[in-house]
Amino acid sequence: MSGTDLSAIESELIAEITAAADLAGIEQVRISALGRKGRVPELMGRLGKMPADERKSFGAAVNQLRDRVTTALETRKGALEGEAMAQRLASERADVTLPVRSGPVAEGRIHPISQVFDEIAEIFADMGFAIAEGPDIETDDLNFTKLNIPPEHPARQMHDTFYLKSPERIARGEAPMLLRTHTSPVQVRTMLSQKPPIRIIVPGRVYRMDSDATHTPMFHQIEGLVIDETTHFGHMKWCLEEFCKAFFEVDEVKMRFRASHFPFTEPSAEVDVGAEAIGKPGKWLEILGCGMVHPKVIEMCGLDPEKYQGWAFGMGLDRIAMLKYGIPDLRDMFNADLRWLRHYGFTSLDVPTLAGGMGGMGG
Repeated sequence: MSGTDLSAIESELIAEITAAADLAGIEQVRISALGRKGRVPELMGRLGKMPADERKSFGAAVNQLRDRVTTALETRKGALEGEAMAQRLASERADVTLPVRSGPVAEGRIHPISQVFDEIAEIFADMGFAIAEGPDIETDDLNFTKLNIPPEHPARQMHDTFYLKSPERIARGEAPMLLRTHTSPVQVRTMLSQKPPIRIIVPGRVYRMDSDATHTPMFHQIEGLVIDETTHFGHMKWCLEEFCKAFFEVDEVKMRFRASHFPFTEPSAEVDVGAEAIGKPGKWLEILGCGMVHPKVIEMCGLDPEKYQGWAFGMGLDRIAMLKYGIPDLRDMFNADLRWLRHYGFTSLDVPTLAGGMGGMGG
């Protein structure tokens, strides 16, 4: 009687397995057949109520039934999985001829200021310069006094410098703190903290009360400083000429040094380059100021001006970026306009370098 019952149950289960149309259906059959409350475990539960002479043969028969049902389930499941994969491949075909959709990495842009700083840093690194940095909030002493800027100098006045409210310092008879008006205080900090020879470039944000198409209250500068026992004006001229040739990617560059005045250098000069460097022949472009470091500055920074001499230069990163990449208005650089950045920015996967060329726009 037990064998007849098992044969009928097996036939029913095999029929259900064969009729399962999808993976969800075959899972339902498995649960009803082999699940904790399924038909096969229910048969095993009868063993405890059967006579001992029937228990062994019935248990073996139920185990065989379970094995055959399990095999049938696995076979049918494999077939259904193959059918499901075939349907998915048929419905999810990809057209490999379509252009690749750009993701976040391709959509992002490197700002022209960041790009130009990297270019300049790489050029001067090849000449042996290190990068030095300092705080944006400075003391009057480091920003003005140790740079030989007298108390009556116009740059100290409120119309040009952002002074911070410092009642405690004023009460002590000290000058208020300020937002640095140039990166030159980092040159002072370097001379105070390390012995020559010194060869550094100093990039960073600077702040002045000014705003128009070529000026903003916050902008970027990069300065250079060389201090040793033998350097001279000729070294500076060669260094700046090599920089211009590398930065503007030309074999030759016309340069002229116009006499000027800065409190911290003597002699001082403004440097112009021929506009041929950016494809506009017949004009001159002012790009930087430079000069030999004033002996008083060297002395106030704790060095012997009879032993050491040096030269320095400074240029606006924003201005030189405008010249090289044809950006008409400085204020647009800080407007956070994604359309502007997509046009003038550089893709992170195609950044111009000295090794690969720096002329092409990445956007």
